Formats: sequence, structure tokens, C-alpha cells
Amino acid sequence: MAAPKKTPTPRKSDTASAAKATAQAPEPEVVVNETPKITGPELKKKELIDLVVARSGVKKRDVKPVVDAMLALLGETIADGREMNLAPLGKLKITRMKKTTKAHIITTRLRRTEQQVTDAPDPLAQAAE
Repeated sequence: MAAPKKTPTPRKSDTASAAKATAQAPEPEVVVNETPKITGPELKKKELIDLVVARSGVKKRDVKPVVDAMLALLGETIADGREMNLAPLGKLKITRMKKTTKAHIITTRLRRTEQQVTDAPDPLAQAAE
């Protein structure tokens, strides 16, 4: 008659390393779905130009062509289906594109990192006059 097979008993070092591995596992990230809060009317190009003028101190006649060119480039880049990573705006990823007879519908995702609150000065340089 054959002797019954013995199952190996775990060594003390094996159980210790397994416990250590579970202790070092990263905490799971909690995702909270938030519904966006509409804080005011949509931002139009005229208001954007006025805000850039106020923040930068540059004259409106100098800001307008730059904002127009930037918006055109951003629109072309999105239409081409390219991803963008533009801090502090965030990382924009195209998730779906659909052409209809009246419009080109592009669905995107925008991922923004949490901003660290600091007492740092405004990152825009003062305009030289």
C-alpha cells in the first residue's frame, strides 16, 4: 500500500512575505461622480478676449489676433482627432467622432489634475509698456 502524499506546509518566510505584499498594496482610488454646476452663461469669444486683456494687461488689438489664431489651431487639432495635453487646461482625448449632414459631432474627455493652492504670483508676466 502506498503512503499518502503529504502536502507541503508553508514556510514561515512564505507567509511573512505574503502578508508584507498585502500590506504594501496601494489604496484603491475612490472615484466620485459629480454633476457639473452651471455657474453662469457660456463663455463667448468676446468675453474670452476681454478676460485675457484684463489678466495680461496687453491691449485688446494685440490680444484679439492671438486668441483667434489659438482658437483656430485648437479647433483644427480636435477636428484632426489629435489628443492634446495643455497645462493648466488639462489632457483632452477624442472619444468619438460622427459626421452628420449639418455638423461634425466630436465627443471628448478632458482630464484635469487637482490644482495645488499656493500663494504664488500670477504666472503671466506683466506687459511692458
